[in-house]
Amino acid sequence: MSDFTTLRERMIERQIAARGLDDPLLLNAFRAVPREDFISGDFADHAYQDSPLPIESGQTISQPYIVALTIDAAGIKPGHKVLEVGAGSGYAAAVISRIAGSVIAIERHHQLVESARTRMRQLGYSNVEIVEGDGTLGWAKEAPFDAIVAAASGSHVPQSWIAQLKPGGRIVMPIGEPHGAQSLIKVTKQDDGTFRHEDLGGVRFVPLIGAEGFSG
Repeated sequence: MSDFTTLRERMIERQIAARGLDDPLLLNAFRAVPREDFISGDFADHAYQDSPLPIESGQTISQPYIVALTIDAAGIKPGHKVLEVGAGSGYAAAVISRIAGSVIAIERHHQLVESARTRMRQLGYSNVEIVEGDGTLGWAKEAPFDAIVAAASGSHVPQSWIAQLKPGGRIVMPIGEPHGAQSLIKVTKQDDGTFRHEDLGGVRFVPLIGAEGFSG
């Protein structure tokens, strides 16, 4: 049986902190969340390797470093309200919840919604709400958000997300074609209504499916 506590600490030190993401709030959030509990039993022993892993419904759980990079780039702070698009198994939402005030995580696959809700309840992450729907449309009834992060790649930033973002807020999402070159993009909504774009580097994600994304 794996010593998950030791593996988790090694992952934080070697995969996250050693790559320059050393904010104590961020590292402690990763310490607080057992990644092995968000992966199906067949892959649980691989929970802390430096790569994405398959989960149910043909989806993936992202590489830990990419989750950390996304959270860091989004500037998530205590008290923030965050929208995550593409909840998957719920791992990233759980990590974000250890920093933010509240997290709305939207997922289109019913099986993943149900399993993520069960995990949140069992692990006591009461400030995470897993909702089912088209993530490309955001979640208007809880807007505005301090940050919006996505775990699926679109061809552009959906207008709905821009409308639901607070001034000063950030969107972090992959942009690019399915199965092609993609970049992790950070978009900051400035106080004068303009936007600043930054390219954080190459990534590979499943496609963002929905009304403002790719067709399923």
